Amino acid sequence: MSPQQSSAVRLHVVTGKGGTGKTTVAAALALALAAEGRRVLLCEVEERQGIAQLFETEALPYEERRIASASGGGEVHALAIDAELAMLDYLDMFYKLGRAGRALRKLGAIDFATTVAPGLRDVLLTGKACEAVRRKDKAGWPVYDSVVLDAPPTGRITRFLNVNDEVAGLARVGPIHNQAQAVMRVLKSPQTAIHLVTLLEEMPVQETMDGVAELRSAGLPVGAVIVNMVRPVLLADAELTELAATEGGTEGKGTASGTASGPVSGPGNGKRRAAVAKALSQAGLGGARRGGVAERLVDPLFAQAHEHAQRVVLEREQRAEIAALGLPVRELELLGDGVDLGGLYRLAESLRHQAVAPAREDAFAPVAPDEPDLAEEAEEAVAADDD
Repeated sequence: MSPQQSSAVRLHVVTGKGGTGKTTVAAALALALAAEGRRVLLCEVEERQGIAQLFETEALPYEERRIASASGGGEVHALAIDAELAMLDYLDMFYKLGRAGRALRKLGAIDFATTVAPGLRDVLLTGKACEAVRRKDKAGWPVYDSVVLDAPPTGRITRFLNVNDEVAGLARVGPIHNQAQAVMRVLKSPQTAIHLVTLLEEMPVQETMDGVAELRSAGLPVGAVIVNMVRPVLLADAELTELAATEGGTEGKGTASGTASGPVSGPGNGKRRAAVAKALSQAGLGGARRGGVAERLVDPLFAQAHEHAQRVVLEREQRAEIAALGLPVRELELLGDGVDLGGLYRLAESLRHQAVAPAREDAFAPVAPDEPDLAEEAEEAVAADDD
């Protein structure tokens, strides 16, 4: 394979509704890619320093630095992309401003420009990530095998990535226009995949479905749906069906009709209550007789089982909605003790085994040897303006 060819998706954009754990998934994906022996750049654009917190390191500056190594010989570098500093890079690259650009920042001009023109801000943020994808060493090989972008939430991901539309009102020709076009060539190519993180809950799933529809409409390449924080199913299907059908999960005790302060009982519930009470008693949790400690624990246990059964039923409905999208689906377990560094590696191993980032046949797209890099485009654009 020549240095100008890629064997896999190289830009992984990770988005998701707030609270779904998209930053955690992005970090785990970067580690999973590194475990395949790849050199990976993990970027964040929301100035939250979420990556530094996950990797238990100091706040990330606006420079690429190694933050982790993987067993497969790969490594993860990280970059917190700052729009103002990216603007300075941009001014230096395209207009050779150097110190003048830094002076503009001191005067507040850079902050003003990125605030009044939010489309420009998105161009700068996405442009920095895409530049890392396109960057090559002296031999012509990519500096990074993969770039993972922890992107904004699903609700604005299409607008964030579709920078071509964002800059339409800013410039139709010149360096800014050329920069946006270069970014879009990467974002809409087979080398990019946009992964959506969700939970098995109604609102995150609905937002995921809306996000997929918007991305497809914009012609942006959708990758996989990653279901995060999946809880285990603890009961067999028959038990789940029976418990989900009961009211409140308290298996009828009391009157002959099965109602007292509790709900209607199902067939055989009295025997099941007695069996559970006996099992609790044998486990040393008090007597199983009526009014005993073990017997008093039965109702709370059945209530929990009922809630579990109802949750599983609802989650299966959400899984069906996700499956209807026709996308690869990957699942990550809920870590009961939270996500520390060890847990992050555990999630990465899960993603690796599920092949969340397999090579795609259509990703074997050669990059034209004569395609200019950003520096070359800058020189050409400035020269054109001078003419």
